Amino acid sequence: MTTVSYKDLGLVNTRAMFKHANENGYAVPAYNFNNMEQLQAIVMGCAESDSPFILQVSSGARKYANQTLLRYMAQGAAEMIREKNPHLRFALHLDHGDTLDLCKSCIDTGFSSVMIDGSHHSFEKNIELTKQVVEYAHAHDVTVEGELGVLAGIEDDVVAAKSVYTQPEDVEKFVQSTGVDSLAISIGTSHGAYKFKPEQCKLNAQGVLEPPPLRFDILEEIERRIPGFPIVLHGSSSVLPAYVDLINKNGGKLTAAVGIPAEQLRRAAKSAVCKINIDSDGRLAMTAIIRKVFAENPGEFDPRKYLGPARDELKKMIVEKNKTVLGSAGQGKGIFA
Repeated sequence: MTTVSYKDLGLVNTRAMFKHANENGYAVPAYNFNNMEQLQAIVMGCAESDSPFILQVSSGARKYANQTLLRYMAQGAAEMIREKNPHLRFALHLDHGDTLDLCKSCIDTGFSSVMIDGSHHSFEKNIELTKQVVEYAHAHDVTVEGELGVLAGIEDDVVAAKSVYTQPEDVEKFVQSTGVDSLAISIGTSHGAYKFKPEQCKLNAQGVLEPPPLRFDILEEIERRIPGFPIVLHGSSSVLPAYVDLINKNGGKLTAAVGIPAEQLRRAAKSAVCKINIDSDGRLAMTAIIRKVFAENPGEFDPRKYLGPARDELKKMIVEKNKTVLGSAGQGKGIFA
């Protein structure tokens, strides 16, 4: 297989984005995608809102898309961005890489950033594996995200029965020993649309289930120990009730689907959290509209007639999140202009 640098594809790594986010009190959105319509929505939404962003791909999504085609999709997205917002750039990031070989393969095929998730290993093994990835990545000017702590939930190939909060006393040694560029932590977020069990939640005055609050005390202690270091939150979809309701109204069966409240994510985005991952909300937005189209037009069979509206809804959601949750809208000019 031909080795290609992300720079030849028109991409950037995350270093400048995270520095700017840290200095200006916002978080860069990392949107997962699996198909062309999701990619179009992310590019158009971030170009319209002038938001730096990260295109995020899991190992499963990479297999689904085909790694060769994925490289050209990313290159096409870079060209599309130049037409719509010439100064804007983005990173292509591997989400939850679990082996050195996978990270190497992604780096060699045009990824500008990789995550090595060694959180299921012992602390020392996590350090050893992460350091190996960092050494290879930095030789190619690729940035690396590590992880300490475990998030509960299910998303693609990532499965964990319960959360293990990040221990603040571990972060200094981990960052210094590995040389990572950013650190994913566990403070109460969770993967997937079913982030919390009903008994963990409480009903608010509007009769809506609310999850337990994020552990901002852990985040603040981590900030104190590694000041200015880029922090990442995984599992940060809000599982927007409007989409859940629309899915259920049109034949879906999503029960007890609860996400992270927007106000908690806004608070996190103003701290050392420089990257917030969003996957489930994108899936829910598209599924809600596709179900609606089929319910209203059961004879429809043209994919453009249901994937197009789903793409447009996802773009709308992305613009709204960039503006009101992450604070990243309007920040692109400050980094890349």
